[in-house]
Amino acid sequence: MKWLKHGVVWKPSGSRWWARTHATAPTPIWLHEDMLRVYVQCRDEHNVGRVGYVDLDPTDPRRVIRESEAPVLDIGEPGAFDDNGVFQTSVLRVPDGRLFMYYVGFELCRRIRYRLLSGLAISEDDGETFRRVRSTPILERSTGEEHFRCGPWVAIDAGRFRMWYVAGGSWEQIGDKRMPVYDLRHIESPDGIHWPSHGQIVLPVNLAEEHGFGRPVVRGGPDGYRMIYSIRRREPAQYRMGFATSADGLGWQRHDEAIGLDVSSEGWDADSVEFGVDIEAAGKTWLLYGGNDFGGTGFGIAQLIDPS
Repeated sequence: MKWLKHGVVWKPSGSRWWARTHATAPTPIWLHEDMLRVYVQCRDEHNVGRVGYVDLDPTDPRRVIRESEAPVLDIGEPGAFDDNGVFQTSVLRVPDGRLFMYYVGFELCRRIRYRLLSGLAISEDDGETFRRVRSTPILERSTGEEHFRCGPWVAIDAGRFRMWYVAGGSWEQIGDKRMPVYDLRHIESPDGIHWPSHGQIVLPVNLAEEHGFGRPVVRGGPDGYRMIYSIRRREPAQYRMGFATSADGLGWQRHDEAIGLDVSSEGWDADSVEFGVDIEAAGKTWLLYGGNDFGGTGFGIAQLIDPS
């Protein structure tokens, strides 16, 4: 693949209390044929994240036409798994018309740096507000997945809810910092709300070069499945993006070099590229993605100019 980068689409102006900085993990959904919404995590002055959105011009997704005035999903109650930040990773419309937002809760800890578990919030007003299905995670900790069950991407496939997510329960010293170790797993659900306590490992991490993955984006088609995902590298300790293919969504073959999008020589995405997600708009294929500082420089867009 070959992409033409068009630079930053949006980052917060800093004028709103909940959105001083960051536009992390762009997560698009077509609300209808002329409204392309992208949910993002923004952070307040204390670096605590909440979920808002920007609407992009469907004829030119490089242009923002609307921003949310308030967060659509706030942090959880004190002591909850999501009391120190939330960020969305997947939004889909279910058959009854509601929107399901799968999100990650950020919990600060003492003996480990943090814990990341996943929740579900539902919108009945076409994406303007979301309410939690419960105050506890839908992906609760379990053996082997004690600290991380996060980054979920959910699709409805032949009537089944299928989730690809990252999970693990260990940390490793990398340089001067303890870093999480997790791989990519798969589970299924009959309703998108109740999920198994353990997942099947479908993409193991290569511990010689990386220590984890970020939010996968899985697309199915007549020729099988393809996945764009983020890679947490050891050296340099920054994000890059990868690409994989599968016949059934379970056994994956990595073709990371085929993604064709790397860091720039300078600027907003010179250190990292992560959380890429492809969209079809205006007769073209685009990639929304984050840059330096986990979205601290906003999210950008690139246009596919060669799919081979």
